[in-house]
This record gives sequence, C-alpha cells and structure tokens, in this order.
Amino acid sequence: MDYTATQSGFRQRKLQPNMHMDNSSMDGTDGSQLFEDTSGVAAGPQAGYSNQQAGLQAAGFSGQSLLSDPMSNLAMAYGSSLASQGREMVDKNLDRFIPISKLKYYFAVDTVYVGKKLGLLVFPYMHENWEVSYQQDTPVAPRFDVNAPDLYIPAMAFITYVLVAGLALGTQNKFSPELLGVQASSALVWLIMEVLAVLLSLYLVTVNTDLTTIDLLAFSGYKYVGMIVGVVSGLLFGRPAYYLSLLWCCVAIFVFMIRTLRLKLLSEAAAEGRQVRGSRNQLRMYLTMSIAGAQPLFMFWLTYHLIR
Repeated sequence: MDYTATQSGFRQRKLQPNMHMDNSSMDGTDGSQLFEDTSGVAAGPQAGYSNQQAGLQAAGFSGQSLLSDPMSNLAMAYGSSLASQGREMVDKNLDRFIPISKLKYYFAVDTVYVGKKLGLLVFPYMHENWEVSYQQDTPVAPRFDVNAPDLYIPAMAFITYVLVAGLALGTQNKFSPELLGVQASSALVWLIMEVLAVLLSLYLVTVNTDLTTIDLLAFSGYKYVGMIVGVVSGLLFGRPAYYLSLLWCCVAIFVFMIRTLRLKLLSEAAAEGRQVRGSRNQLRMYLTMSIAGAQPLFMFWLTYHLIR
C-alpha cells in the first residue's frame, strides 16, 4: 500500500544524487546556467565566415578592378585610334568632292562686309578698284576685302528668294508646299546648270584662270539679291515697279560681273597691264560677256511669274 510512497521516495532519493551531480558538473562551467550556452560558439564561426566572405569579396573586387582597368584603358585607346583613323579617311574622301576646309574662307564675313557687298551689287558704278587683295600668295578673307567672293550672301539670298517667292504665290492664292518646293528646286537646278556650263566653256576655251568652282557658284549666286529687290518692289508697288527695279538690278549685276570676271578670265591682260590681242583673247571676252549677260536672263526667268 505504501509502494507508491516508497517508490516515489526511493525515486526521489535516487534522483537527488543525479541532480547533485548535474549541478556539480554544470558548476564547473557556469553555476547559474542549467544548460550549456552554445550561442557564442555558434556565433563565433558564423561571424568568422561572414568576415571571411567580406574579405573575399573585397579581395575579389580589387582583383577585378586590377584586371579590368588595363583592359578598359586598352579598349578606349583602341577605340579612339579607330575613330581618328575613320575621321581622317572621311575628311580625305570628302575633300575630294567638297573642300570643307576651303568653305570656311567663303563664310569669313562680318556685318560691314555684307553691307558694302550688297551696296556694290546694287550700285557698282562708282567702285574703282576691283582687284582682290593677297597676302603671301593667299587671298585675304572676304571681311577684309569687299572684292573677294563669298558664299554667305548667295546662300542667304537664295533662302530669302524662296521665302519671298512663297509670299508672292500666297498673294495669288497659289501657295502650296509642293509648289514652293518646285520653285526652290528649279532655282537650284538652274544655278547648277549655269555653273556646269561655265566650267565646260572654260575647259573648251582653255582659259588659264584661278577661278574655282566655288568662285563661280558665288558669282552666280549674287543675282538672287537683285531678284529679291525686284519681287519685293513688285509686291509693294505693282508690276511697273517690278520691271523698273529688276531692270536696274540686271544692269548692276551685268556691270559687276564684267568688272569682276575680266580680271579673272583675262589674267594675261591683267598681269601685263595691257590688252592682249588675238583670237584667244576674243574668246575670253565673249565668254565674259556671255556669263554676265546670262545673269539678267535668269533673273527675269525665275521671277516674272511671281508678279501678276
């Protein structure tokens, strides 16, 4: 009947030494803890692993930068060399057809030059010295010499002519983008055909001149100034004003071309200071008169339909 109590007491007595032994064993490590604390042991390797991983990442990053920097520098140097070679090749091939370096000379103008040149194109009768100034066998920039040809005035005059033509078509209720494009393209085609015809004539006559294709393009483009004056006068004051102003500008451009081109085409006569006689000189004179006489014809052909 007392088995349970006795058994429980026996067990209690048996358990006390075990508990005492456990406590004594734990007292060797930490008397206040029932179980052994393994968190520090686990945290130590984990922290060491994380530190080791961070160290490897840092080492890997520095190694990668050491390996990538020379390659990137080599790639940049190789790319820049290819770009410079390609640019030189483009410049050489482009200069064959369009001398970009020479075009800078024809746009070296300022406001004073533009004003004097426009006055010379409209009233060339009082101008005496028509020779282009040179400095060490090189013509000076247009802004220093009003006789030097330029492309600024012809380019701006061509654009202005197209705009004025659009305005004139609008006053006639005929304006359309297609018609304005036809007007601009036809004027450009006539200009190119004129320059090509002059080049062919110079080749056939075998004229030894320093005129270049850009010079001819500049001289042929000066007529747009007189065309603008004629069209604007016709729009403001009617058709009689158009004829009068265009006639004045035609005579002015004729005189301008004669006095300018005679020094270019008659280079022998200009160099010797006297008139060279002979068939070749007559051909040059005829060619000069033909180029100058073609300007009024183009001026009338490209403007007469704009005034009604």
